Amino acid sequence: MTNAVGFDLDHTLAVPGRDRRRILAAAVDDVDAPPVSREAYLAAHRETHDAVTRAPIFDAVLPEDATVSPDALAAAYRRRIAEGIRPVDDAAALVESLRADRPVGLLTNGPVKAQGDKLDALDWWQAFDAVLVTGQLPAGKPDRRAFDALASALGVDVVDLVYVGDEPVVDVEGAVDAGARAVQVVWPEGPERSPHADAVVDRAHLARDLPGVLDDLD
Repeated sequence: MTNAVGFDLDHTLAVPGRDRRRILAAAVDDVDAPPVSREAYLAAHRETHDAVTRAPIFDAVLPEDATVSPDALAAAYRRRIAEGIRPVDDAAALVESLRADRPVGLLTNGPVKAQGDKLDALDWWQAFDAVLVTGQLPAGKPDRRAFDALASALGVDVVDLVYVGDEPVVDVEGAVDAGARAVQVVWPEGPERSPHADAVVDRAHLARDLPGVLDDLD
């Protein structure tokens, strides 16, 4: 039996109710900020994974003469995302059933407050044996230190961890490079399938199929 299972959050166990571009545009409108492109936001996000909030991200992308503060825009964006996030079908029941046999953790990239608001909205802080937001860690995924931290929090060696996530590099390659096994969650409009994944599961049937996939990996 797999000793421990770790999950990604965004687009794996929970999905936004609206397209992220639309969410960003709505947050910009909420505080009358200058337009911010999704591409610029993502580029800045990759450089500030250890931020407590998204304020440093918006500080990097807002023009110098912007009258709105990065903190205000970060709060608006955080609120918009938390309001719209929803769990994948039967995600909570899946985690609960897996925890009956093994420790189950959550490892999510992002600022502490941003990811924390999502977990508050989902009421998932207590749903896992360990919850790690990379803003609290020395490094985020795909750095092996993030996966080592999750394994340590779950009380296992990283080689005894199966990590479940959607991103080919951040989740799958990161986990495999750290010594864990990886299950990629896929959906029709999602990222390309990774050749490094030990298994693949369709997000629409995650709760139904993942237990069997984990059994097959044992």
